[in-house]
Amino acid sequence: MESLEPEFAQAATAWAERLHLPLAGEAEFALQLGSKGLQFVELGPQAPGPIRVDFVEGVVAHRRLFGGGNGQMIAKAVGIQPGIRPLLVDATAGLGRDAFVLARLGCAVTMIERQPLIAALLEDGLRRALADDEVGPIVARMRLLCGDAIELMGHWDGEAPQVVYLDPMFPHRDKSPLVKKEMRLFRPLAGDDDDAPALLAAALALATHRVVVKRPRKALAIAGEKPGYALEGNSSRFDVYPKKSLKAKIE
Repeated sequence: MESLEPEFAQAATAWAERLHLPLAGEAEFALQLGSKGLQFVELGPQAPGPIRVDFVEGVVAHRRLFGGGNGQMIAKAVGIQPGIRPLLVDATAGLGRDAFVLARLGCAVTMIERQPLIAALLEDGLRRALADDEVGPIVARMRLLCGDAIELMGHWDGEAPQVVYLDPMFPHRDKSPLVKKEMRLFRPLAGDDDDAPALLAAALALATHRVVVKRPRKALAIAGEKPGYALEGNSSRFDVYPKKSLKAKIE
């Protein structure tokens, strides 16, 4: 754990204690705190740049401004329709980008992230975004839980979600430069989601109306129950496991 400026030393120490990280010493990777927030970076001369969660600027801002509305494939997959905004759990939150899209469209989203360092980046990004006049109301609809999604969904506390959304990490993913960098940094932390079949089973047990799984377009469906149908895009698809009509619950 490193502080990039002296004024963040105390906060960096607090993060180090919370995440059980050393404040000094040699390492391949580092969690850093500075004026732009919390970031995770690979150290060394050939390393890519840092990764941080930013809901106000960058890739997420572009998607917010130009990514489309209810016609987006992810919106159709989770069942967003006029007057219908399902209660959602994103059980594989990662950097929160899909959860943010769904929250921007009006859904209340509970995110679950099991890797503590990734969850810390997400928590910091949410905190900073709350201060923005335009983005703050969107992230106010996003709640973060850090823990094992299978266990949390199996002992759910509160109203059951109508939709559970899954985007497990697999070896065959989008090869864009941004995703390549993120995979290079995060795979040593998170690995692959080898427990995806158990994750799907837990999601199906919890969701009242449907489960949606994002997959690479040509990848096999997760082992277990077969999806009812799929929505395909250029590089990815959404496998939908319907349980009952969302209209019957929300209208």
